[in-house]
Amino acid sequence: MSATDLSTPGMRGAAYWLLADCWNIVRRGLTHYQRQPVNIAWQLGFPIMSVLLYGYVFGSAMKVPGGGDYNDFLMPGMFAMTMAFGFINTATVVVYDSTKGVIDRFRSMPMASSAVVAGRGVTDIIVACAELAIMMLTALAMGWRPDGGVGFLGAFGLLLWLRFSLIWIGVWLGLIVPNPEAAGGLFAVAFPFTMISSIFVAPQLMPDWLGWVAVWNPISSTAAATRELFGNPVGGDTWVEQHALLMAGVWPVILTAIFLPLAVRRFRKLSR
Repeated sequence: MSATDLSTPGMRGAAYWLLADCWNIVRRGLTHYQRQPVNIAWQLGFPIMSVLLYGYVFGSAMKVPGGGDYNDFLMPGMFAMTMAFGFINTATVVVYDSTKGVIDRFRSMPMASSAVVAGRGVTDIIVACAELAIMMLTALAMGWRPDGGVGFLGAFGLLLWLRFSLIWIGVWLGLIVPNPEAAGGLFAVAFPFTMISSIFVAPQLMPDWLGWVAVWNPISSTAAATRELFGNPVGGDTWVEQHALLMAGVWPVILTAIFLPLAVRRFRKLSR
């Protein structure tokens, strides 16, 4: 028998079962969305409402440094905000499974402990792709027109890269907060975090100290980088803004390096 023959249980090893367990968690998560589509509608409701509100109601009063249409400036920021708010849903799902005993049941099974965390991450990335597609269709209906080609794909990838890094913050928080109601309260933290960024207003138009905070916000780097790749107005003359593409890649690496190990470690410390 060949050394690469994977037909025997012993040769399949940990990697095979990790992937198999991860896929089962992904399938479970997608099945929940299929049976409860209102969850996706709720996740998209706030961003779409914000697009309509800021685009149509306040758009004519907003200024873009260096000129340009405000809607073109706003849309990439709204995509980044949608990815950022996704960690609240991740935390809510995780804490619900934790308080209902679902995670304890997973831990009692002969399955890879990291598969539960990884499966949640893959599920959220799949859902994030659907969210971005719907958001972009809404933006196109409002008249937003991005540059196509490689830049479009690169911007889409950076948005998912941000979402990927924030998943682990959501998983970690979901394993810490005591109940789903407390997870819902994370919105009170996420909302100021997204407002003090370049999503809606360029940092140059803010007070100096607040603009400095907004410039160094990881969401601002992703928003500025996607604006550049979409061919929309960018603005900004600080080092961070001038190197938005670099920082949009670096910030998620830092967040993932911090919170992914924390999430896995917290999961392994849960009582059986």
